[in-house]
Amino acid sequence: METKSAYNLVIVGYGGMGSYHGQLIEKTDRLNVFGVFDTADYRLELAKGKGYETYDSMQAVLSDENVDIVLIATPNDVHKDLAIEALRAGKHVICEKPVTIYSADLLDIMKVAEETGRVFMVHQNRRWDEDFLIVRELIQKHTVGDVFHVESRVQGANGIPGDWRQLKAYGGGMLLDWGVHLLDQLLLLTDSQIDSVSAHLSTILDTEVDDGFTAFIRFKDGLTALVEVGTTNYIKLPRWYVKGSEGTAVIRDWDLSGEVVRSNPDVEKVEPKPIQAGRGLTKTMAPPSEESTIRGPIERAETIPEEFYSNFVAVLEGTAKPAVPNTEVHRVLVLIETLFEAAEQNQVIHRDI
Repeated sequence: METKSAYNLVIVGYGGMGSYHGQLIEKTDRLNVFGVFDTADYRLELAKGKGYETYDSMQAVLSDENVDIVLIATPNDVHKDLAIEALRAGKHVICEKPVTIYSADLLDIMKVAEETGRVFMVHQNRRWDEDFLIVRELIQKHTVGDVFHVESRVQGANGIPGDWRQLKAYGGGMLLDWGVHLLDQLLLLTDSQIDSVSAHLSTILDTEVDDGFTAFIRFKDGLTALVEVGTTNYIKLPRWYVKGSEGTAVIRDWDLSGEVVRSNPDVEKVEPKPIQAGRGLTKTMAPPSEESTIRGPIERAETIPEEFYSNFVAVLEGTAKPAVPNTEVHRVLVLIETLFEAAEQNQVIHRDI
């Protein structure tokens, strides 16, 4: 494969995410933000202010031999057409998530990428979030024993952003937004296939797309998971809640605050003292005795994988495999489609995923 000291990249769609990509890429060594294409004139003016080349059409981008990579950060409904067009023009492609609204469309893109020999990767960047990496290491190290239940949540009270994300035709809604990230993370926590799913979509805000969702997922190895996204939560529940055979871990928020409470292997179990619970006493629901447990803070992740853009360059040059394989991206989309189906039918769907 060809190797360059730096690869020129054009951002297609210079809105919030497109401009954010620009900021991140400027900090890398091997990628150069060469230009921007957007249908809004004011965004092109912003790009000019950053010193970027600007284009008046997608065809102008694709016909520019100086351009090695196209980064797609447009509304979701046009990802497929733009990606295929760029690949057939000989460009490598980075695409924002969700890569497509439907899983079959991703298969079409993957086929063209294989035919053209170009690299196509999806920016499912929250595989690098430290809260997720902490939970993955906690599970791998059996810090709380064998994990049998995981809860993953992202919640706020600001509603859906007031743009195309509120429109169904553009692939709006929270299941196709934050759901992509949380479900992608979940599938990386176990090697097991999914056995069944159920889901409820929230429509409190009366938009034509979901403003949140609750999904319950059971894996064939017995692991269960509750995944929730909400945009009407004035008080948030913990970001992560992990139950294992020998303890429990919680990460409360993005600041990584939380704790791990686990059984003390050096002490025989000491029965807890009953507590006053409402009008009665309970020992069953009392906290475990201090003698029988070890309480500690959340430990930071030991290793951080090679970040997305460095990995993309390494894939271009044939020295690494994609950190976000397209087959795994496809699996997430299939799961999302199944959750939409389960919510619409209001039933548990048993399906190997």
